[in-house]
Amino acid sequence: MGFIFSKAMNENMKNQQEFMVTHADLQLERQLTLQNEMRERLMAMQIAWSREFLKYFGTFFGIAAFSLTSGAIKRKKPAFLVPIVPLGFIFAYQYDLGYGTLLQRMKGEAENVLDTEKSKLQLPKGTITFESLEKARKEQSQFFTDK
Repeated sequence: MGFIFSKAMNENMKNQQEFMVTHADLQLERQLTLQNEMRERLMAMQIAWSREFLKYFGTFFGIAAFSLTSGAIKRKKPAFLVPIVPLGFIFAYQYDLGYGTLLQRMKGEAENVLDTEKSKLQLPKGTITFESLEKARKEQSQFFTDK
C-alpha cells in the first residue's frame, strides 16, 4: 500500500518539477521578449526624435546659411561664412542619425568592442555578487538605525 502511494507521489512530484521547468523557461522567454520590445521602442523613439530635431534644425540651418551668405556678399566679409562650418557638421550628424547609416555603424563598432575589448567593459570592483549586495544593505540599514 505504501509503495503505491509513494510511487504516485514520486510521479506527481516529477510532473510538478517538469511543469516548473517549463514554466520557468516560458517566463524567461517572455521576459527576454519584453526587454527586446522595450529596446526596439526606445530606439524607434530616438530615431523619431532625431528626425523631428532635424526638421527644426534644418530650417534654422537653411535660414542661417542664406543670411550669412548674403551678409558676406553684401558686406564683402567672408568671415560671416565661418559659422556655417560647425552648423553644417551638426546638420550632417543629425541627418546621418535620422536617415543615414550612423546607427548601423554604431552597432558594428559596439559589436567590435564586445568582441575585442572586453576588458574595457568590466565594472569597477568586478561583478556585483549577492554577498556584496548584502554587505551594502546591512551597512545602509545600520546607518539608518544608528541615527
